[in-house]
Amino acid sequence: MRLTVIGCGYLGAVHAAAMASIGHEVVGIDVDEGKVESLSRGEAPFFEPDLQELLTAGVDSGALRFTTDIAAARGARVHFIAVGTPQQQGGYAADLTYVDAAVEALLPHLAPGDIVAGKSTVPVGTAARLAELIEPTGAVLVWNPEFLREGWAVKDTVEPDRLVVGVADGPDAGTVVETMKAVYHTAVAADTPFLVTDWATAELVKVAANAFLATKISFINAMAEIAEVTGADVTQLADAIGHDARIGRRFLGAGIGFGGGCLPKDIRAFAARAEELGRGESVGFLREVDAINLRRRDRAVELVVESLGGSVYEKRVTLLGAAFKPHSDDIRDSPALDVAVRLRGLGASVTVTDPAAIDNARRLHPQLNYVEDRDEALRGADAIVLVTEWDEYRRELTPEHTATLTDGRVVVDGRNGWDAAAWRAAGFAYHGMGRR
Repeated sequence: MRLTVIGCGYLGAVHAAAMASIGHEVVGIDVDEGKVESLSRGEAPFFEPDLQELLTAGVDSGALRFTTDIAAARGARVHFIAVGTPQQQGGYAADLTYVDAAVEALLPHLAPGDIVAGKSTVPVGTAARLAELIEPTGAVLVWNPEFLREGWAVKDTVEPDRLVVGVADGPDAGTVVETMKAVYHTAVAADTPFLVTDWATAELVKVAANAFLATKISFINAMAEIAEVTGADVTQLADAIGHDARIGRRFLGAGIGFGGGCLPKDIRAFAARAEELGRGESVGFLREVDAINLRRRDRAVELVVESLGGSVYEKRVTLLGAAFKPHSDDIRDSPALDVAVRLRGLGASVTVTDPAAIDNARRLHPQLNYVEDRDEALRGADAIVLVTEWDEYRRELTPEHTATLTDGRVVVDGRNGWDAAAWRAAGFAYHGMGRR
């Protein structure tokens, strides 16, 4: 099948490469000439495990190509809209400028029977509005939300845990559904749950999922706040309640909270849309979820200051991590960088290291000191802060080895990823998030 993907950022580039890898002929379209040139050479413009290999294979085989010419969409069977929906400047609502522009540009090139498949995360009601623009062309709109985890995006596209397709009632609905099943033929053959819904439900699935995950993370961080004033240990608490099958242990890791380009903006946009619908009270709790999340960054900074005797002025602090999560170079709303910038503002000499995100971090925050080599970054530090859970920090870095590199003996575990007893046995003052 011939497919187009409009928008070749994180979502679109991964989707285009993955669709080519399962046998489709794919054209990726983007207005950014530099990005298109990079992708056309088979070069991934960002770090994502396995993406580079898929891009190289797709471009080399001819199954995957990229262009800035929207006319290249003509003749494709399915057109995926995969542009960004950032938070509006000066507000919480989603900015649909790019979605609207993509659809408007695509309209002259649609033919009767074409399918426009929205993948961007949008406020509920967007699909119904866009359908009014698309229907006169004879094309059909479906909403097919993405559920990608950064660091696992290729696997989540090729082997998703579920597929959701929102369609409108009508005589062509059955044919549209079968076409979408043909697009995802490998997942369908593997008996992946394939849910057919209306547009509104498909739009809500993504934001509801993100709202739930954000709430679960902020819940355990709220428990960490209670643990810190009662002497309880939030990691043991999470283990205990996680054994309840109704709750589960995943996403109950207390720390400095979530970031990235999805959860923060999506829960804010969801709350804003609920207000527009006159049901703001229904998701009012998301405001507190957001507030709890941001407070944990404050607490990480406080722990560093407290552990260094009340002041970090001219103290050398090394932060392990810059990306908002491991296996990614994404620094959007990164808690790690937020903590780093705040510490520097308090007068600390801050060094940041990360296996993938240094270049992106340096462009955004050139005032920080960046060192690629982990051990070199640790050398001479008065305090170490774990802020991104890369394996080379959480699993491979031992307290005994660290002791040969640092001047100070202070560690602040912003992700509760280290063995407190092991670090203390090696002579370090260990400080965790919601831990004794």
